[in-house]
Amino acid sequence: MLKLVTVIGARPQFIKAAAVSRAVARQDGIAEVMVHTGQHFDTNMSEIFFEELGIPAPDHHLDIAGGSHGEMTGRMLAAIEAILIEEKPDWVLVYGDTNSTLAGALAAAKLHIPVAHVEAGLRSFNRRMPEEINRVLTDHVSARLYCPTTAAVKNLADEGIREGVMHVGDVMYDATLDARGRARSGSDILVRLGVEPGRYSLATVHRAENTDDAASLRAVIAHLEKVALERTVILPLHPRTAQASARFGISLEALKVIEPVGYLDMSALLDGCADVHTDSGGVQKEAYFHGKPCVTLRGETEWVETVEAGWNRLWSMPDYKQPRRPIGEYGRGNAAELIVADLVMVGV
Repeated sequence: MLKLVTVIGARPQFIKAAAVSRAVARQDGIAEVMVHTGQHFDTNMSEIFFEELGIPAPDHHLDIAGGSHGEMTGRMLAAIEAILIEEKPDWVLVYGDTNSTLAGALAAAKLHIPVAHVEAGLRSFNRRMPEEINRVLTDHVSARLYCPTTAAVKNLADEGIREGVMHVGDVMYDATLDARGRARSGSDILVRLGVEPGRYSLATVHRAENTDDAASLRAVIAHLEKVALERTVILPLHPRTAQASARFGISLEALKVIEPVGYLDMSALLDGCADVHTDSGGVQKEAYFHGKPCVTLRGETEWVETVEAGWNRLWSMPDYKQPRRPIGEYGRGNAAELIVADLVMVGV
C-alpha cells in the first residue's frame, strides 16, 4: 500500500485537495494522511471547506498561523518533520505556493522523502512576491511536478527541470465542475445579500503586495470604488485586508463588505457576478471557469494564458482588449485522476 502525506493550509489548497482526495479514495493501492498546518485558521476560510467539500478531517492539525513569513515557515517545517518521521510516508504531496507548501516540501526533502508538487511550474517572474519564492524552491526539490499548463512545463524546462514533469491540467477545474451544480441548488447567498445575477462585481484582496503598503491598498480600494459607481462590488473581506484597512485608515464604505465565505457560496457568487476583480491567482482561474471577465489587481500574473485568451487583464493595462477564446490548457476535469494514477504507477 502506497502511503501519501498531503500538506495543506490555505483556502485554495483545500479546494484542490478535495478533488485529489476523492481520486485517492477511488484508487486501489494508495492511502492518504492529511496534515493541515492551520495557515488559514478562520472558520469561514478553513473548517467550512472541509465540511462543504467532503474532505475527511485532517489526521494532524498543527494550528500554526500568524507571525512573519520566516517564523511561520520555520514552525511549520519543524512540526511537519516530526509528523513525517512518525508516519513514514512514501510520498509527500503539496499544492501551490504558500508557506505551508514550502514547509512541507523542505521537510520531506531533508528526510529524503520524494515530493510531488501539484500546480508546479507557475511563474510570475516577480521575486519580491513570497509566493514566487515558495513555488520556485518547491519545484526544485520535487520529484514529480504536475503542471496545469504547457507554459508551466516550459518554465520548468527553462530552469533545467525536465524529469518527472507532467502536464495534467488543473485540479481547480475538476473542483469547479463538481461545485458549480451543487452551488446552484444549495447556496442562497445572492438572496441573502439582496443582489441579482449580473448586477454586481465580485472582488477579493489579500496579497501582501497590496495589503502591506498603504499606498498600494489605497490604489486597490480606489479602483474598486470606481467600479462601485456602476454596480455593487461585493468584497468577502480577508482577515489580512481587514487589519490593513483599519491600520491605514482606509474606508471600505463604498463596497459591500461581507465575511469570508465557504466554497459553495463563493462558487455561487462567481456564477452570478458580472465580472471579477482580484489579486488571487486561484480566483483568476475560477473566474474563467465560470465564464467571467477578470481584472487582476497586480502588476503580473502567473496565469498568462487567461490574459492571452482575452478573459483576464492586468489593471495596469486598462486599454487591453483581446478576443475571448476557450483555453484548452486546463484539461478535461480529470487532472486529479491523472495525478493519483501517476503516483501509483511510480510507486515507492
